[in-house]
Amino acid sequence: MIHFLYGDALATAPQLAHSMFKDRAEQFQNRLGWDVSVDSQGEEKDDYDQLNPLYVIVSHADGFHQASMRLLPTVGRTMVHEHFADLTDGVNIRSPFIWECTRFCISPNAPSNAASMLMAAGGKLMQEFHVHHFVGVFDRKMLPVYRRIGSIPTVVGWSQDEKNRIGVGLWQFCGQEYDLLIRKCGISYLDMELYFANSELGADCWHKPSAMVA
Repeated sequence: MIHFLYGDALATAPQLAHSMFKDRAEQFQNRLGWDVSVDSQGEEKDDYDQLNPLYVIVSHADGFHQASMRLLPTVGRTMVHEHFADLTDGVNIRSPFIWECTRFCISPNAPSNAASMLMAAGGKLMQEFHVHHFVGVFDRKMLPVYRRIGSIPTVVGWSQDEKNRIGVGLWQFCGQEYDLLIRKCGISYLDMELYFANSELGADCWHKPSAMVA
């Protein structure tokens, strides 16, 4: 299944939310060695989870997390602007047509098509809300994953740390890219339409005031 949920709706799916935050801790702290905060329940969260972001989550039939990403509009607060401006040469990326994608996470137990499903769901959001790009920070170690899926970012800038190198990139999942991802992930266009329709996001995705804090 694919879920499109605002942060304030995660309480309606506690098992899904808990397993997502635990898998984030496993990926970002344990596997990638990032300096992130993990609480006593083993969940990785940060300040941006408090801004009522939009989560896209792929789940098992039993309701456990397989893959996820977190989205915020770049007209508000973003990690790229507040923590990684040095990677963009100080360029402030703000546009209603660009959303920030962070915490792209794949569960260790996820099937091989989970990442493709997640990116295809991102493409569906781009279509529905006329978004041109996602911008995000990524670890260089993720590049083989992106190549395998068939969605390599346009790199805006790299850090100078060769050991733990991170970059800022732009992704586009529209048109031919979306068609490719749908074929790779093994679900139909109709399935994606139904997942999105069941989310009940409404016509204005960013109507939530807390997501627009400057």
